[in-house]
Amino acid sequence: MNMYEKTYPNKRFKYTLQFLTKHIDKSESILDLGVKNPFSEIMISEGYSVENTFGEDLDEDRTAIENSSAKVVTAFEIFEHLLSPYEVLKSIKAEKLLISVPLKLWFASAYRSKIDIRDRHYHEFEDWQLDWLLEKTGWIIKDKQKWTNPVHKIGIRPILRRFTPRYYIVYAERKINS
Repeated sequence: MNMYEKTYPNKRFKYTLQFLTKHIDKSESILDLGVKNPFSEIMISEGYSVENTFGEDLDEDRTAIENSSAKVVTAFEIFEHLLSPYEVLKSIKAEKLLISVPLKLWFASAYRSKIDIRDRHYHEFEDWQLDWLLEKTGWIIKDKQKWTNPVHKIGIRPILRRFTPRYYIVYAERKINS
């Protein structure tokens, strides 16, 4: 057990790290979509070589992705913010992809910050939708996992969150054209 499993209170980070270490070797370079964040810091502290994008609007500017020589692209809770995840996925040249998204919950509306217009979910996927998007953009899904995100509050929705999966993570590899 590593230090984040013992001390970090976020179940999502614990499961994401377990999934990452299951599929990605520490010798493989990673381009993590999005600015440097607590999870990219965890990957670095675990011995991964990680480079982040710079906060550019990936719908408009995919230069960092197109110019990257990383073998792996990670995108943890990024694709729900994009208007066109199809274009971003098509532009990735890496051989491997690890992507996680919040799942659409039937009992809650899509997330929308009233303060930061960049912090809104344009897409909240059902698992089959993300699978289809990945397949349509040339990725072969090798593994996937879901988990819940319980909330420590009282009410019907917090109870539903205890057994309704909220996060979905997928490991995929680039389809080889023959």
